[in-house]
Amino acid sequence: MDNAYKHESNANVRERILLVRRIMSDGQDIRMVSKEELHRSIAWAYKWLRRFDKERLEGLKNKPRRGRPPDVPQEKLSKIRTELSENPSGWMESQRNYEYNL
Repeated sequence: MDNAYKHESNANVRERILLVRRIMSDGQDIRMVSKEELHRSIAWAYKWLRRFDKERLEGLKNKPRRGRPPDVPQEKLSKIRTELSENPSGWMESQRNYEYNL
């Protein structure tokens, strides 16, 4: 658990690992750890403990969410990104060109 905490770069996941460690390894009270140490709700703590029980460390990472697909086609987004990265004038010039091409 300590090794996973040291090597994790995502701050949210590190916080969840700390929660699990304090409760499972150190035997701390869930209310004290969630409220006083992490300044989180008890429901938040129970959620991550349940996920840890089911999936171990992988359960503490965010899962991809489904969302509404973008209205702009992927091809158009790629073109915009390319123009922005290649344009030395920066975002404002590219934004004006994009608005004219709509």
